Amino acid sequence: MGLNMAICELEAENALCRSMKLETVRVMVEPIDGFEDVSGFDLVVPLDKVREAVDDWESFLKRNRIPADVDSIYMEKVKNKADIEALEPLAEKRYTGWVIMAEVSEDVAAKAMEASRPENRMTGWHMISFDEMNETCSRCGLSWDKGRGCIGTFGPSNSLLPEIARRHGCQLVGEVFDLADRMERLGPDRAKDLKAEVAVLRDALPKEGKMMVRRYSGVVDRMEAMADVCISEGCGFYFF
Repeated sequence: MGLNMAICELEAENALCRSMKLETVRVMVEPIDGFEDVSGFDLVVPLDKVREAVDDWESFLKRNRIPADVDSIYMEKVKNKADIEALEPLAEKRYTGWVIMAEVSEDVAAKAMEASRPENRMTGWHMISFDEMNETCSRCGLSWDKGRGCIGTFGPSNSLLPEIARRHGCQLVGEVFDLADRMERLGPDRAKDLKAEVAVLRDALPKEGKMMVRRYSGVVDRMEAMADVCISEGCGFYFF
């Protein structure tokens, strides 16, 4: 399993993704009780009711292009006009629990946030495509990993770099595994320490042998690039 490193991009005002990541667009509430009027829902018809309402089950599936292994019929999947008219009166609301924050009052939005888990909250960043994400990262000045983003690879969990760092008095890099285990976020002042340790490691790697130079020069370069961004933008960083 490998370790990564990243900046705390939300601490940097110049991060192009910042405003999108700080805007909560929708949340999923649990339980749904009390949010029925603002929750999204699907209109669903149980199979037994569908079979009673249509004259020929196989024909119904075929003309609406619905697979035979469904356990209920979602009205949005029904294409045939006559079938829609026959099934609409039988449809039941199945709540998704998703609340669109822009469509509710501030009070309801606050309550919805409290009733949702952090992993069930979607920001503006979640709502754009991967291509749009990549394009945004490529334009961002905080994209320290050669334009690919503000997250980069530190190395495998058996990396010898922390051990080498400890031998040469580089405390921060020497503690990378522990920092990752604790998910500890380091401030921009520690980025200056990292920058200083990068200089020490760059001189130390040749003394450790050519293999160590080939294996770890890349991650040393990446740490320096990350540290430079953190120093210039006043943001922290972490390993995970």
